[in-house]
Amino acid sequence: MITSALLALREGLEAALIISIVLGALKRIGRSDLNRSLWVGVLSAAIISLGAALFLRLVDRELEGTAEQIFEGATFILAAGVLTWMIFWMRREARSMKSRLESNVTRIASLKGGRALYFLAFIAVLREGIELALYLTAASMSLSGIQTILGTAIGLFIACLLGYLVYSAAVRLNLQRFFQVTGIILILFAAGLIGHSVAEFNEAGIIPAIINPVWNLNPVLSDNSLLGTIFSTLFGYHGSPSLTEVMGYFGYAVVALLSFIKARKLQTA
Repeated sequence: MITSALLALREGLEAALIISIVLGALKRIGRSDLNRSLWVGVLSAAIISLGAALFLRLVDRELEGTAEQIFEGATFILAAGVLTWMIFWMRREARSMKSRLESNVTRIASLKGGRALYFLAFIAVLREGIELALYLTAASMSLSGIQTILGTAIGLFIACLLGYLVYSAAVRLNLQRFFQVTGIILILFAAGLIGHSVAEFNEAGIIPAIINPVWNLNPVLSDNSLLGTIFSTLFGYHGSPSLTEVMGYFGYAVVALLSFIKARKLQTA
């Protein structure tokens, strides 16, 4: 549940911030009449994103044996790749996002009107929604359905609340700091996705385990314990991993974290 809540908060907040910035810009230039087009775009994207999440989950439930292992392994690695791209993209764009969006809204309102604003909202929310659908599909493979739904609902509620508070100027959110902190957490989550992916490919016989297991920590912290389950869904913990699983996890984590820290230093230089 914690994993789905964190993912929903991160993705939901990006969409909520975009919508709050656009609404604020429309209010400032006296074009609140275009709000309807904005909300129709948001609703359309939300429906398609929900459909994508249900489709991915249905495909996973229909597969069995090796086909299921390959699908889950591919889903894990695709989710990790998209998540990594999103982390570094937002790390780079957070500083100028507000000013760029406000400029685009002003231009759209004066030249093109409702249709263009609909597509601006639709594309922004759809991108976050499809990404979230992919992440939750990967996360739900180690969570129950109710945990995934409840965590997602909590994360999206908090994201919408923060978006409203930003719109009403009740809070000033430090976007760069927020995305720095959540970026590091999500890199560790993505490393867990890589580890899970390698484990699935080990079972399917696509990637050799080489040594299986490298160690066995289950007597100390079992995969099936409450704490073990939390660590597994958040950071990909596995009490008895294979050598290739460990190599995949730490290889990704070290490269991604060093790149993230280096990008931060370049921005502050």
